[in-house]
Amino acid sequence: MGMDNKLEKIRHSAAHILAQAVTEFFPDVKLAIGPATEEGFYYDFDCPSSFQPEDLERIEKRMHEIVAENHPFVQTPVSREEAVGIFTQKKQPYKLEILRDLDNQEAITTVRHGAFLDLCRGGHVQSTGEVKALKLLSVAGAYWRGSESNPMLQRIYGTAFASREELERYLKQREEALKRDHRKLGKALELFSFHPEGPGFPFWHPNGLVLYETLLGFWREMHRKAGYVEVRTPVVLADELWKRSGHYDHYKEHMYFTRIDEREFAIKPMNCPGGVLIYKETQHSYRDLPVRMAEVGLVHRHELSGVLHGLFRVKSFSIDDAHIFCSPGDMEGEIRGVIRLILEVYRTLGFEYVDVELSTRPERSLGTDAMWNEATQALEEALKGSGIGYQVQPGEGAFYGPKIDFHIRDSLDRTWQCGTIQVDFSMPERFELEYVAKDGKKARPVMIHRACFGSVERFLGILIEHFGGDFPLWLAPVQVKALSIAEGHAQAVRAIVQELCGRGIRAQGDLRSEKIGYKIREGELQKVPYLLVVGEREINEGTVSVRRRGKGDMGAQMLATFMETILKDINEKRR
Repeated sequence: MGMDNKLEKIRHSAAHILAQAVTEFFPDVKLAIGPATEEGFYYDFDCPSSFQPEDLERIEKRMHEIVAENHPFVQTPVSREEAVGIFTQKKQPYKLEILRDLDNQEAITTVRHGAFLDLCRGGHVQSTGEVKALKLLSVAGAYWRGSESNPMLQRIYGTAFASREELERYLKQREEALKRDHRKLGKALELFSFHPEGPGFPFWHPNGLVLYETLLGFWREMHRKAGYVEVRTPVVLADELWKRSGHYDHYKEHMYFTRIDEREFAIKPMNCPGGVLIYKETQHSYRDLPVRMAEVGLVHRHELSGVLHGLFRVKSFSIDDAHIFCSPGDMEGEIRGVIRLILEVYRTLGFEYVDVELSTRPERSLGTDAMWNEATQALEEALKGSGIGYQVQPGEGAFYGPKIDFHIRDSLDRTWQCGTIQVDFSMPERFELEYVAKDGKKARPVMIHRACFGSVERFLGILIEHFGGDFPLWLAPVQVKALSIAEGHAQAVRAIVQELCGRGIRAQGDLRSEKIGYKIREGELQKVPYLLVVGEREINEGTVSVRRRGKGDMGAQMLATFMETILKDINEKRR
């Protein structure tokens, strides 16, 4: 994960070149920040006029000229007073605000290339001439420092690479990604929508809900086989519960609160405390453990409107959670079982390449050193015992325990963090969870938090883009569409659809008085895996003419033969 240091320097330098070009065309512009990112770089501007597509064209042209001029990047240490003087004279309020917020001990430097000067910590190539392959991509709104109470700025996005070939490869991949954008496909395939009456809250349409529930049906099947029980806990719970769990202190800015009968409540941002209350309801002995308790739990989290992004970033979503309560001795074995389950789920869905990270204790955390060491060791041993390579991410664990994160790689070679396994000694302590050990004494169980998908909504967004909306047969919202050639064939089509549905196949009929070529084209655009053409010949012969998406005409088949073939594919979840 992540880019190398040279590429980061190229992209950060490109952001400075962008800022110079913009200030030349728009002298009154106020400069904010311009970092390198995983995708490229951006710079935020406060400009009286809106940047238009033609502005981006001339800005990019000027950037290429600045590169050709090959100005060296010169970094100079300055005192706080000097820096304030420079950016007061330049009338740059955002730079002055950054200076005000800097720690008194922090070194302050400016960076100059050519006639352009900026406040910057550094991290540049030697000269502008080293930024050989760059491209501006888009412009969007962004609140200063991510807060809705601050001014809305204009963010120009771009990308840069070490070579023209790498840039071309990226642009081709990006073009394909735009075609597969889940927001665009969600509308075209009638899967989901968003509305101003519920900003950030997805509305699932019939096709989308079939996709959603089919995915969860597969998830439930896998979990039943792995010995999990499923529970459901309330969406609204008293805020003292969240204070006891530790979520209130660490997470309250992302939570929604309400008042009922003079008592304070919170809409749950996570499912864990509800699962804990169910565990406490029953007295457990060592013979009952492990308890593997799964929940597809609906949660709500406050997100700024500026960061909402289709299904990838929403305010309301379901987490495919599970909480495993086990003895410390069973911890490693349980983690291994979760690793096997998560990888099998991903393989079935077509994600063959998975990167794994182990994240250790962050600065803000709960629990003792001994707890953290034992939990981290159990995760490490489980990974080693499973024969899985992994990278360590120091200080990136959850506030209550270390974790393993799974990053899946999609068909466009992009990575997405989805699955997670987190060991938690803290919550069992806070809620005084117990079980009766073999010696008859009370003992404290370990709690393992885990998810395969993470946010089900986000995972579906990833799946839509991974398959480009062309889902495997078993996942497709409509698996078969029967098309009548003429009005007189409608009754036969209805009978075929009824027979297909009776066998558990998701089927629809198209009985409109349109030409058959038009119906076929529309079925292709809707990405229906199988189209069955029904006319006079098919009715007389008791067959259907089969068209497979991506393969075209597969000839006439007996309906019973066709059904047996696709039911086998559906049941085996073939890709």
